[in-house]
Amino acid sequence: MTLNFTFWGNDDRASRYQQAIDLFNEEYTDISITSSFAAFADYWPARTTEAAGRALPDVMQFDLSYLREFSENGQLLDLAPYVENETIDLSGYDETLLEAGVLDGKTIGIPTSTNTLAMFENPNVTQAAGATFPDDADYSWEDLNGFIEDVSASGTSTADGYQLYGSGDYTGTFWFFIQWLLQNGVTPFNEDGTLGFDEADVVEFLGLTADLREADQLYPVERATSLLPKGGFTVNEVASEMSWDNFLTQYTTDSGTDNLEMHQLPSIEPGEKALFYKPSMLLSAGANTEHPVEAALFINFLLTDPEVGTIFGTSKGVPADEEQRAAVDVTEGSVDAKVIAYEEEVAEQVTEATPIPVKGFGTIEAKWRTLAEELAYGNLDPEGFATEWFAEAEMAIS
Repeated sequence: MTLNFTFWGNDDRASRYQQAIDLFNEEYTDISITSSFAAFADYWPARTTEAAGRALPDVMQFDLSYLREFSENGQLLDLAPYVENETIDLSGYDETLLEAGVLDGKTIGIPTSTNTLAMFENPNVTQAAGATFPDDADYSWEDLNGFIEDVSASGTSTADGYQLYGSGDYTGTFWFFIQWLLQNGVTPFNEDGTLGFDEADVVEFLGLTADLREADQLYPVERATSLLPKGGFTVNEVASEMSWDNFLTQYTTDSGTDNLEMHQLPSIEPGEKALFYKPSMLLSAGANTEHPVEAALFINFLLTDPEVGTIFGTSKGVPADEEQRAAVDVTEGSVDAKVIAYEEEVAEQVTEATPIPVKGFGTIEAKWRTLAEELAYGNLDPEGFATEWFAEAEMAIS
């Protein structure tokens, strides 16, 4: 029999998954795996279409952002019975981490790993522009903006004639807004499933880069769009970019730059980062699967087999299973060693609980991204952005 498996990612991730599938087939010769992948932005519309026809893949890589809406529509298989009978063996997991995949008493997703936000820097770009990245421990958002300005205003270009920039517009990513809210002491999502912030908060956050936008010192949206699915940072035209710490593998592979550095995030109060661990890339099964036992076996293999831990390293985050975590190559200077070292470095800064997204999170996150592009093109101001976004959020959440 055959299982359909899908995930988001790039060619590097696809290669790693294929290695894991080959290992699985050596042990389970009667189960074939057909895999496919897409970029993150394209992945979810495809799953939504499949869900409408009750035709989701047997096994899927899933994100915390979309878990609630697919669960409430009864689209995901409850994996609890397979955990209870140990078809899926989670003895090597932290119990608190597993709670992220439990909604309404059903285990609808199991985290493969954990990650937290980091600031990535390409020192080659920084040095070429004659700039210096701020001190990790206590730099502010204003300090970050100063660094961005220094690089962008240097007038330095690549060999191909493209100007170097300090950063893209970091306010265009909804998760960075959530991180900024936490630093302000604001709980983004209330327990009753409503938002914990208002339009004024959105306008204030977008205002962080207003001067940089006006001075054309942020990476041009036209150039960024033309490079998709890559970006300015991965083609070595941008000095810094915030993202999840496990992106180091993808950034290194896509950019061909092996000396990328990881820094802590900027903060409002010196040293108070208000970081949180986010369960990374859960695995789920479609409720429509005709092969639930086999799907559970495949999920268990991907989550707990030590060799799979060696294959993926920290490319999906730090493995959640202790045996997989122990199997990661931590040779000094390796990408995996850098990611693990970063999480150890910021452990004391992880002071916040994981924000559990509201229903419709995927929709409102995508809307934020769309409006950010309009803001970058100058078709919208922060106030208009906030008004349009909240109108979409009210519909999505209700």
